[in-house]
Amino acid sequence: MYTTDTTHPTFERGAMNRRLDLAMLLVLTFSTGMVDAIGYLGFDKIFTANMTGNVVILGMALTGADDLPVLRPTLALVFFMVGAAFSGRILGRRGEDWHHRTTTIFTLVAIGCAGLAVYVGVVPDPEVGITGTIFTSALSTLMGAQAAAARKMKIADVTTVVVTSTIVGLASDSRLAGGDSTNWARRGLAVGLILVGALAGAASLLINQWIGIAIVSVIIAVAAYIGHRGMHRRTRTEAAAESPADATV
Repeated sequence: MYTTDTTHPTFERGAMNRRLDLAMLLVLTFSTGMVDAIGYLGFDKIFTANMTGNVVILGMALTGADDLPVLRPTLALVFFMVGAAFSGRILGRRGEDWHHRTTTIFTLVAIGCAGLAVYVGVVPDPEVGITGTIFTSALSTLMGAQAAAARKMKIADVTTVVVTSTIVGLASDSRLAGGDSTNWARRGLAVGLILVGALAGAASLLINQWIGIAIVSVIIAVAAYIGHRGMHRRTRTEAAAESPADATV
């Protein structure tokens, strides 16, 4: 019977690459906190990354609750799914490791956010009327694509767009609940980063609406670049490694 040698350098490098992927997804979690704060506070109570929030808002709005939008959260839901479907189509049945198509998705999202920053910067009153609806729909499409690419990587407890299940895991697996606090660090970071991201997004609105989206674009571009470099290092390492036995009898 063969067992994997977890002390072998190749295994250790693989674990290091997964830690790099985790770090990049945590960075993207921060950026989605910014995105949702900008959408909710600056564009008529719309979540462009957290679709759970939109479903709740839409449900309340359909009961006749005052001052709650219907069109924008509906379009955000639809376009988020369009973006996720587009991303899934590009990624296909790729494995969990970062792939050059993963880089492509995140790069397109970064470029799209940069374009939206320009759009918000040049359009008068971008939050009003059809211009605001175009912005929230387009940003939801980008966030759907990003979320699908993150999901494909299957990093436990880090989806980049929601932290409800992460909070449940953090509490239910805690030592207080009789668990072993599995993955408590990444769970705590995911929650904290989306919180700090929302704070940063809200603060950016005090300057100008385009500032926050421009920052998000840079963050996603940096994550895409670092993740891509990590993928190339992994590929070179695997090519140079001795093939047969990362395993022992």
